Amino acid sequence: MVMSEKGHSHHHNTKAVLNRLSRAIGHLESVKRMVEEEKDCSEVLIQLSAVIAALNNTGKVILKDHIAHCIVEAWEIGDEKALENMNKAIDRFIK
Repeated sequence: MVMSEKGHSHHHNTKAVLNRLSRAIGHLESVKRMVEEEKDCSEVLIQLSAVIAALNNTGKVILKDHIAHCIVEAWEIGDEKALENMNKAIDRFIK
């Protein structure tokens, strides 16, 4: 748990996020090997799509956790900066 500058705590499902990132890294390493071995482009693209999906799903876990904990608390204490930051992060994450 990390305290922000406003004093509210950040609860993050760290283990689940790290597990998902490890899987994404494994997929990405597989893509790199496939490219080095000059595998069929279709196979590379399919594996690459698994990396993208893994990263998007990791982002969803972080986003849901952040909304459930940090944003709810920020709303309760009137931390408008946290809400602004959340909106910026959503805009960058969802393009």
